[in-house]
Amino acid sequence: MPRTALRICPLCEATCGLTLTIDRGRVTGARGDRDDVFSKGFICPKGAAFGDLDADPDRLRAPLVRVDGELREATWDEAFDAVAAGIRPVVERYGPHAVGLVLGNPNVHTVAGALYPPLLIAGLGTRSLFTASTVDQMPKHVSSGLLFGDANAIPVPDLDRTDHLLLIGANPLESNGSLCTAPDFPGRLKALRARGGTLTVVDPRRTRTARLADRHIAVRPGTDALLLAAMAHTLFAEDLVTPADLAPHLDGLDRLPAALADFTPEAVADACDVDAATVRTLARELAAAPTAAVYARIGSCTVPHGTLAGWLVDVLNILTGNLDRPGGALFPQAATDRTPRPAGPGRGFALGRWHSRVRRHPEAKGELPLAALAEEIDTATDEGEPIRALVAVAANPVLSAPDGDRLDKALASLDFMVSVDPYLNETSRHAHVVLPPPPPAQSPHHDFAFNTLAVRNQVRYTRPAVPLEPGRMAETEILARLVLAVTGMHGADPAVVDAMVVDRTLAQAVTEPHSPVHGRDPKELAALLTGVNGPERRLDMMLRLGPYGDGFGADPDGLTLDRLLAHPHGIDLGPLRPRLPQPLKTRSGKVELLPEPIAADLPRLRAALAERPAGLVLVGRRHLRSNNSWMHNVPALTGGSNRCTLHLHPEDAERLGVRDGQTVRIKGAGGEVTAPAEVTDAVRPGVVSLPHGWGHDRPGTRTRHASADPGANVNQLLDGSLLDPLSGNAVLNAVPVEVAPLSAAVTKTCRALT
Repeated sequence: MPRTALRICPLCEATCGLTLTIDRGRVTGARGDRDDVFSKGFICPKGAAFGDLDADPDRLRAPLVRVDGELREATWDEAFDAVAAGIRPVVERYGPHAVGLVLGNPNVHTVAGALYPPLLIAGLGTRSLFTASTVDQMPKHVSSGLLFGDANAIPVPDLDRTDHLLLIGANPLESNGSLCTAPDFPGRLKALRARGGTLTVVDPRRTRTARLADRHIAVRPGTDALLLAAMAHTLFAEDLVTPADLAPHLDGLDRLPAALADFTPEAVADACDVDAATVRTLARELAAAPTAAVYARIGSCTVPHGTLAGWLVDVLNILTGNLDRPGGALFPQAATDRTPRPAGPGRGFALGRWHSRVRRHPEAKGELPLAALAEEIDTATDEGEPIRALVAVAANPVLSAPDGDRLDKALASLDFMVSVDPYLNETSRHAHVVLPPPPPAQSPHHDFAFNTLAVRNQVRYTRPAVPLEPGRMAETEILARLVLAVTGMHGADPAVVDAMVVDRTLAQAVTEPHSPVHGRDPKELAALLTGVNGPERRLDMMLRLGPYGDGFGADPDGLTLDRLLAHPHGIDLGPLRPRLPQPLKTRSGKVELLPEPIAADLPRLRAALAERPAGLVLVGRRHLRSNNSWMHNVPALTGGSNRCTLHLHPEDAERLGVRDGQTVRIKGAGGEVTAPAEVTDAVRPGVVSLPHGWGHDRPGTRTRHASADPGANVNQLLDGSLLDPLSGNAVLNAVPVEVAPLSAAVTKTCRALT
């Protein structure tokens, strides 16, 4: 008989609750969980296709080990023997930095991805860390670190209570939101307008979100920071700065007017292609609204001034008194956050503690730019050993990083590579060992990362909906064994990894005066933990020590794993609430409004006042039924609007002699690709748009559906030289490209090949 089971969806940042229908161990249906305390039944096409992704026949079912140049199925013991034999000699001969670690976006969507990569990094002792953050949101981490002293202290818009929302470079009607976890983001925006609020969207494309807005500003790509700076200038010039209750927590407010003096609305108008009167109107409306929030996302991050744009978003929220107040932008409080410490000065946030070998890129948040991975492998210098071995966890940088062709060749040159991935894809095909995690229905779920960005405080946990199939290994055990294999403890019981974390965490907690377990016996506390395995015991520990926890018995109404399991639809912890100054970890103990790295980068922004693109510039786009390169192998999530086409404006199409549907060649600094043209006025003149995550045409992969319609890898148009200097984030938007139509014969050949 079919049964149902609850599962939190891991397929995007909205984290919606699902009710799965399961028949004979297989997920046969998925619908929204109407009783979920956060999503209340909302579901998108990705969640509805959960069963199709879960049962994808191309998912690897057993480890692969390279023997005589070919990947062959192996036992788990054989696979981890090969990992230990491949990684440890590199560490011992060349040092830990010769081993690189690449973490992909899916890590933040799993329990295993949250709990074990920090142990991998610490255990290896490598500084060669690369993640998807530096092709996505790293500028926001850096600006938050500089402002608040904590790179993970990111304020989110209070969507359910705000009166005025300014969205910049964000399209949540298709992305479902990012760095702002909000199930049914579309419904929340419609509710904002229904209660009389105002929605303004700044985007070079007329997206679905822009079509919903009261006002759409088709800004020139890459000029978001200039527009925001002019808005802040206007607030000062017109005496509209009202920080209100924030004033005691601010440092540097008096220095901002001089820093922004050159960014008048008139000065930025031509560069942004937004007239000065409109800039002033945006600033005045923001200041006049009873409550307001500015929210910017990937379109403002993946540009030359991404960190400055992130900084200015929070500056505007501060200048209008909307930071840390209901209806504005607030700091969420996740149930697994560390025990809140007393407010006061902290260690602050530092950039450039070390640098990459080749181009001397400074680290940010412990990471080096993903765009530098290829050169760190294939280029010798006097600054140390190149990367000779690589551990890739849920990462496909051949498609997600600039210049995939170069990275493709670099990966083939490694002495050893291990990939944790359910697919043999464009990156994992180079691995010497592939360790496949089970399908998501066979894994537990708790949103460690996304609850720190949620628009409402809540906590949910779901155990595996389906037992592990014979021959499968839990992802948590895979990563625990990987930690042991690469750190010289191969063969030890994987349970020792979790036990070590529990012992170390509790030993520290009992020494902290602000901890609810200060002075207690760590062994006594460890004995109180519940859970069926090490990962659950760690979750129980984090809940008990967290801001809503029971403090190991100190608060009988506090959170524990047992209490959470008794509430399968989650526990609502209430709306976001003001928290300053507690989240601040700056050396001053205040919001540092004009930190030195920001001030030092402003001359570069001033130089951009005179910059104009000579030709077409490229921007990316996302699709509702897609998430980067993950989901193109699921038939239910491809086709329709989810196609790899080049959007270009009718005026540009006419000038170039391009017809709708015609194959065009797009050329950039990193190479060229071809794609069908889609002529549409949804992009402004001078702008073309190609989606991210495509290019499934390399040999040796096992993704049959994706390979049948591979699309074009937009990142191959980039050579990796363009980065936001403060964050190391790749510049993926506002990059110059050339577009030309192919002849009818070539177009016909291209269609036949795809």
